[in-house]
Amino acid sequence: MTEIEILCWNVNGIRAVERKGFLPWLSRTSPDILCLQEVKAQADQLPREVYQPSGYHAYWDFPERKGYSGVATFTRVEPVGVENGFGIEKFDVEGRVITARYPRFTLINVYFPNGKASQERLDYKMDFYDAFLDFVEPLRAGGRGLIVCGDFNTAHNEIDLARPRENENESGFLPVEREWMDRFVARGFVDAFRHFNREPHHYTWWSMRTGARARNIGWRLDYFFVTGDLLDSVTEASILPDVMGSDHCPVAIRLRL
Repeated sequence: MTEIEILCWNVNGIRAVERKGFLPWLSRTSPDILCLQEVKAQADQLPREVYQPSGYHAYWDFPERKGYSGVATFTRVEPVGVENGFGIEKFDVEGRVITARYPRFTLINVYFPNGKASQERLDYKMDFYDAFLDFVEPLRAGGRGLIVCGDFNTAHNEIDLARPRENENESGFLPVEREWMDRFVARGFVDAFRHFNREPHHYTWWSMRTGARARNIGWRLDYFFVTGDLLDSVTEASILPDVMGSDHCPVAIRLRL
């Protein structure tokens, strides 16, 4: 049996979080795999030690637009294969998906769009959601264990945000977004954190404008989902709210394979 720890973190700018101690934190924490979202950088904007951290194979999906979106996966064990995107240009230009295949599972690192800016962006988000279902379905149907992690930009249930009634008409907690999460779960994906913890007041994002983090007025937007065939291998799922540097905090799972 091998123990594997996977961390997932929306860093809200890799260059900003690097100035706040990202590399020492990575060295101390030393996960087997780290998935980052919203890196907001291009390759030529990154110092070598961030672009290729010591001890890790590093894979990036950079967006066309500078200072926006982007994901990265750092992994100690080299994957069997790595692919970016869905193969759909209107989504792939935003640099939102890295799929890493390992012998025992496939890991999808994904940064789902935010729908708050406009109806157009909400429509884009919902189209992305549907494209993601189409993307994972053949992988799931093929019998390969799947792990999906990232910032879903939606709080699934009332327990997943501090003030559900006040936000029921806000993107991130709209019925249409939550219904998609229901459909995702119905496809056989299990919310790893909720598998272990059904208690309220556990969040992964807090507004920086209102001092919400100190008061724990937050949203749970960042998730690990696993297919049922991997569920017995998951020994722990946690949220790491004490890790600072971003308006999100990391989430983690441990597996015994």
